[in-house]
Amino acid sequence: MKILLDFLPLILFFATFKFAEGSADAAAAFASQHFGFLVKGGVVGASEAPVLLATLVVIAATLTQVLVLKLMRRKVDTMLWISLVLVVVLGGATVWFHNETFIKWKPSGLYWAMALTFWVSARFFGKNLIQAMMGKELPLPDAIWQRLNWAWIGFFAFMGVLNLLVAYNFSTSTWASFKVFGTTGLILLFTIAQGLYLSPHLKEETPPEGAAKDATP
Repeated sequence: MKILLDFLPLILFFATFKFAEGSADAAAAFASQHFGFLVKGGVVGASEAPVLLATLVVIAATLTQVLVLKLMRRKVDTMLWISLVLVVVLGGATVWFHNETFIKWKPSGLYWAMALTFWVSARFFGKNLIQAMMGKELPLPDAIWQRLNWAWIGFFAFMGVLNLLVAYNFSTSTWASFKVFGTTGLILLFTIAQGLYLSPHLKEETPPEGAAKDATP
């Protein structure tokens, strides 16, 4: 349930963009008629309609995420609050100014915010967020947790740069596909690589079977 809720805005953004892209003229007429008051000049062009409609959908979906969590009396993660602010501000600018550049900056802003949060927490508050999230399940030395924290900081920083490279060097359609499939695939690969790195250390932490038997009274 939580995973679906987390990915819902991304899925809806991609689905709306692709659907509107397939009928750009009809999407432009629909956007102008129903959302023209949100757009500077009141008219949405065919080339702008897919990303504008997708942006409006992702804003609504992210707001719904926060509302559902609040109604369920569950904690809204800091990253979700940051995502909400970014999508409302940058998404709103994209819609008003007919400029897709603003919404394309949103993933980079979120990635860099996550990297900064991890770094600030460790540097100024002495709290390793990766260890805080997984420490109960994985008994590892502090040095390993520090390396993992730095690895995630570097990964998020890299993802922010990569998002902009794709956004500025490829079409909006390609960027939308990368936003869904490319970033998800890279996060999965990074997580797998992290697991491979951790596996030898986890084995070291597991006492030998014979030793465990000897210790039994």
